[in-house]
Amino acid sequence: MRFADLADAGRQLAALLPPELADGCVLVGVPPGGALVGAAVGVQLGLLLETLVVTVTDYGVTVEVPIDVDGRHVIVVDDGVETGTAARAVVTALRAAGAAYVVLAVPVCPREAEADLRRRFDDVIAVTKPLVRRSLRWHYDSFA
Repeated sequence: MRFADLADAGRQLAALLPPELADGCVLVGVPPGGALVGAAVGVQLGLLLETLVVTVTDYGVTVEVPIDVDGRHVIVVDDGVETGTAARAVVTALRAAGAAYVVLAVPVCPREAEADLRRRFDDVIAVTKPLVRRSLRWHYDSFA
């Protein structure tokens, strides 16, 4: 499956999210692409999008949570999953900040990464779950 762009992916993703999931939750986007996908999700669900501070170095991925998530339900939106490294760092940071329930919502999540992510997140929602991992750009006509 291909998406026209990140906003198209966000609209398709929002259609899969149960409305009751959005009630009172915190919607966070993982920059850069997750902010664009998350903005489209936010419009569809009527939620304000918050962003995380994600730093990628040669030593790994670090995440800062500049918002209060203690005891809250959180929907994490990204532009997709390749290996799951960023998603694992995000859920670890959110759990440390006290998030009560964390859902990963992405347009693309390869099945090989999904099993591990399901053990870390309370739920994983994806528009497409390909059998093999490819570059995220492969799934988008325009990846900007």
